[in-house]
Amino acid sequence: MRTDIIPDRQTFYNKEGDTSLNLKAICIFSAIGFFLEKDTYYNNIGVLQPFLNYELDENNYLKNSERYWQWHYDPKDISLDQATEEFADLYESIVKVNLKDRNVILPLSGGLDSRTQAAAIPKDFNNMVKSYSYKFEKGFDETKYGKEIAGVKSYPFSEYIIKKGYLWNVIDELANINKCYADFINPRQMAVIKEVQLLGDIFFLGHWGDVLFDGMGVDDDLSIDGQVNVLIKKLVKRGGKELAEAMWNMWGLESNFEAYFRERLTGILQNIKIDNANSRIRAFKSMYWAPRWTSVSMEIFSRYKPIYLPYYDDKMCKLICKIPEQFLNGRQIQINYIKMKNPRLAKIPWQTYEPLNLYNYKDFENPGRIPGRAFNKATNLFREKVMNKKKITRNWEIQFVGEKNDSSLRKYLFENKNYSEFIAPEITKIFYDKFRNENSLNYSHSVSMLLSLSVFANKKSQNLI
Repeated sequence: MRTDIIPDRQTFYNKEGDTSLNLKAICIFSAIGFFLEKDTYYNNIGVLQPFLNYELDENNYLKNSERYWQWHYDPKDISLDQATEEFADLYESIVKVNLKDRNVILPLSGGLDSRTQAAAIPKDFNNMVKSYSYKFEKGFDETKYGKEIAGVKSYPFSEYIIKKGYLWNVIDELANINKCYADFINPRQMAVIKEVQLLGDIFFLGHWGDVLFDGMGVDDDLSIDGQVNVLIKKLVKRGGKELAEAMWNMWGLESNFEAYFRERLTGILQNIKIDNANSRIRAFKSMYWAPRWTSVSMEIFSRYKPIYLPYYDDKMCKLICKIPEQFLNGRQIQINYIKMKNPRLAKIPWQTYEPLNLYNYKDFENPGRIPGRAFNKATNLFREKVMNKKKITRNWEIQFVGEKNDSSLRKYLFENKNYSEFIAPEITKIFYDKFRNENSLNYSHSVSMLLSLSVFANKKSQNLI
């Protein structure tokens, strides 16, 4: 079998030898939110890697593998406009081929990826497209951007509310979909997927455009050690290292977590034969982050309807290797494309730089705008501190905040015998107490990962994972 350059799902294979849990891999999972490279929960099970031809036997054991491609950096001598034209030609052609004669379900947001998708859909497809967006209950109205984009393109638009505490009604189904290979608080589409999937035949998704078409924020000649430092900062979530170290010590593993994790990252980066640091980090993220985190959450969509991801397309990945890094930095190609293709879409505010749009967003840092930004911040603080009307802005606030949510969370963390035999109860209590009493933001990831491990422990006991 052949794996894509960016696989849209995990494919497992069997390995000879130790059938025990891969404790070091689980520590990394707890720190960053996904499993690294081939790792799984078990030492005798692996995940097929990108852009390889594999031969498996009848028992799913690996017999042979051969690489048919690899990430590289071979930039052309072209201008930004030429790069944009090449992107436009490829993007529009693959969109047309893959969406033709399909009733398209199009998620829309305030970012650039979905706006680029909307710009690329041909006019004669318009009556085949239905769009949607969602927002948190008692949160900011994130749907307003989608409404404006849909209005420009004349797409029917549906608005959905992510209800507080939805997770506890769908957590078993979600675990069956992601097999506990991703946390349960981030894939909020699970709250509305059964309604959304009725809109059409295929999900047209914009995942990974923000990685392929942006710089990694480092000097091109940054050393390997420097790149490892950058990746650790990008990968490790708040409280993640602390949790991983606690688990590492609990299991009495040799050396220490940080040294092991740094050694793994160094080895992986050295095997990516690219000199440019930005390009190498992008390749790392596309090889290991996208398939093991982004793709796992996307299985929520593909469980219900087929999906198409233009930024996952092999042709798009090959194009990126030819684009000079200076044009990828700052999302220049997508911005240039949207302005060229549909100026009305470009004039809709960019959520990151609200109220500015793609024509004037660079003015966001101008000193003249500081008073307005300060006023908006003060208004939000007044609503939160004085009027006690804090807006929900983060996924964990929907699932973990409030008496009912806390009651459900505690059942998984403190009333699960299978889990307490897996993770020492004193560790769970330490991180739960830090989340509740010290800093919810800093320890929300830790609690989320412990919840994932609790559900895993139950599934494992039933031989379901």
